[in-house]
Amino acid sequence: MTTTLGLDDLLTLERRGWDSLCRSEGGTFYGRLMTADAVMVLTNGTMLDRPTVTATLDGSPPWASYELTDARLVPVDDRTTALVYRASASREGEGEPFVALMTSLYTLVDDSPRLALYQQTTITH
Repeated sequence: MTTTLGLDDLLTLERRGWDSLCRSEGGTFYGRLMTADAVMVLTNGTMLDRPTVTATLDGSPPWASYELTDARLVPVDDRTTALVYRASASREGEGEPFVALMTSLYTLVDDSPRLALYQQTTITH
C-alpha cells in the first residue's frame, strides 16, 4: 500500500510537537495539528480531546530533552498512516526519564497531515 505520508515528514511533525512541549506551547501546536474529533490517550489512562489539549498543554511543565528512536510507519490507506516510535524524555529535577512507545495516527485533511489519534504505552512504569 502506498501512502502520501512519509516517515521523514511525520517525524518532522512529531519533533515539532515535542519541541512545543519543551517550550510549554503544546496546546497551541496541537490545537492546530489535531483533527476536530482527535484524542490523546496518555499512559496514566487520561484521554484528552482537542479542546482539553488546547486548554491545558500550554501550562504543562516543559520537557528539558527528548529522543525519538525506532520509528516506523504503518500505512492504513492512501490518506492515513500511523507513526510508531520509542520516546525518551526528561524534565529538569526529575530522576528517571519517561520512556514510552508512541503511536500517532495521521490523516490528510485538505492535503495537510492532521493528527487524529495519539496513544502512549509506557515502558518505565
